[in-house]
Amino acid sequence: MRVDCDIVVVGGGHAGCEAAHAAARLGRSVVLVTLRRDRIGWMSCNPAVGGMAKGHLVREIDALGGLMGRVTDETGIQFRTLNTRRGPAVQGSRAQVDRRRYAEAMQRRMAETPGLEVVEGMVENLEVQGGRVRGVRLEGGGRLGAGAVILTTGTFLRGVAHVGEVRTACGREGDRPSVGLARALEAAGFELGRFKTGTTPRLVGKTIDFSRLEIQPGDRPPRPFSFWTDPTTFPHLPQRVCHLTATGEATHRIVRENLHRSPLFRGEIVGRGPRYCPSIEDKVVRFADKASHTVYLEPDGLDTDEVYPGGISTSLPEEVQRALLRTLPGLEDVEIARPGYAIEYDWVPPHQIRASLETRRVAGLYLAGQINGTSGYEEAAAQGLMAGINAARRLGGEAPVVLGRDQAYIGVLIDDLVTKGTDEPYRLFTSRAEHRLLLREDNADLRLTALGAALGLIDETQLGQVEARRRRLERARARLEGTRRKGQRLAQWLRQPGVTLEAVAAADPDGPWAALDAADRRTLEVEVKYAGYVARAQRRLERQTAAAAVEIPESFCFRGRAGLSAEVVEKLERHRPRTLAQAGRIPGVTPAALEVLSVYLLRETRGGDEGCTAAPG
Repeated sequence: MRVDCDIVVVGGGHAGCEAAHAAARLGRSVVLVTLRRDRIGWMSCNPAVGGMAKGHLVREIDALGGLMGRVTDETGIQFRTLNTRRGPAVQGSRAQVDRRRYAEAMQRRMAETPGLEVVEGMVENLEVQGGRVRGVRLEGGGRLGAGAVILTTGTFLRGVAHVGEVRTACGREGDRPSVGLARALEAAGFELGRFKTGTTPRLVGKTIDFSRLEIQPGDRPPRPFSFWTDPTTFPHLPQRVCHLTATGEATHRIVRENLHRSPLFRGEIVGRGPRYCPSIEDKVVRFADKASHTVYLEPDGLDTDEVYPGGISTSLPEEVQRALLRTLPGLEDVEIARPGYAIEYDWVPPHQIRASLETRRVAGLYLAGQINGTSGYEEAAAQGLMAGINAARRLGGEAPVVLGRDQAYIGVLIDDLVTKGTDEPYRLFTSRAEHRLLLREDNADLRLTALGAALGLIDETQLGQVEARRRRLERARARLEGTRRKGQRLAQWLRQPGVTLEAVAAADPDGPWAALDAADRRTLEVEVKYAGYVARAQRRLERQTAAAAVEIPESFCFRGRAGLSAEVVEKLERHRPRTLAQAGRIPGVTPAALEVLSVYLLRETRGGDEGCTAAPG
């Protein structure tokens, strides 16, 4: 088989779907190569989208014309806002979705996109000539010629799954690994690393006593992810609750007694796992003083009895998994539908890619998703969207789109990868963003929809909706700043604790409040109440920039500094950066940590820290 197209996308996961859709929408002929058509858009781990910082990514993808938010709204069975006790900049939207329906909805999007063809097969090799990619070779001898190739291989590159003493070569449960493509990348001169991730056992719902468990309901009313979802007809599916249970000493004892059967602790797994999604084995060992760990029982869908127990991923033998699960309240008689497992896979350290996600070594070759060292559906989808946009623009002779750290969390994510790199599976957090007060979920449309329209991914109707919303907000803001009540501007009154926009509107019946919908009201209230904090954040950023060249004495002690987490201290002591700028390039050292460090450094004399016991490294 010989087929020529503009762009080949390898892999049909979250990154691959966004990449293929975006490139095809921009007028390119796209072939998406996947092992199984029925696994396009499949959620390999938990049946959920969003979370802290991840919800920001989904809304930014949506504002730029991507798919994840709309498909989530179409298939969601619970919607919740996380971190509601904190400010709006660090809150996160999260949805439980019907796993099967999500994949089917994404598959429909692929089938309905003009210029996008799906081919089942295994990519075995890259065709590279003169430093440029020319296409791919398929298992069995087929060839796909292309001007650009986007690799979104997930955990498939030389993937190996571990359950106890059993090792299975696979990309995920039931799917073959991609060995030839890993070798092709090495042959092309790329450095590869090895990471590990894991998933939980899947439970038979009818064997769980839910009556004994705490219920975790969704928001009422639920809030959609997509700016283009009609709130009057949302949600589209019946809503479900989740449940909470927890491990205890009996659970931890079983884990400790069986660590010798864990491939992680036997040394069979060499890949580094995600710090923020540890297995239950890791939790018991690393947090030995913790008496209990919460487990979230999440429904897998409306038409299945399967339950996903979030927070208890494991690669222990299946019989040990069953025993430890049966120590949890409500799970005394639980049966396992499928055991949990750990999976190792190859990845490409991202110092080898540009901010456009094009590789430095091979022109026209783009990488997106877990192949770049990230974890999470949302991080993968965001990279896929940008890789698809930039591959399409490259073929048209246009400059790549690179979002700044002050524009979007997508910009923070990609900048972190290509400038700092990562030594463990990367997860996005709000603390990684210097401008998080500006980069909120609620204003992603105001920040990015015009760009999406300029690129050709947002239509005129959608752009018109956002511009109309912008005008409504401007009128309302002008009213708040220009109208007085009892000698005080309405904006000043609204900034007072406990005062809501509803109270202001009631006191000002002639204002433009009736024209504001629920989303407008949220955005307006946040912007007015947090105006002072935003200005302060801008000044803080200016100070950080000026302090970036401050030297760090070799004798400086990082331990015992309020505001520096244990993770940050560990990394600083390991790398011993010479300047703040170098410290900022260490994976895991956040902008907030840099600011704290800069304050301490400015207070210290250049002679060092007398209390430091760390040997300079």
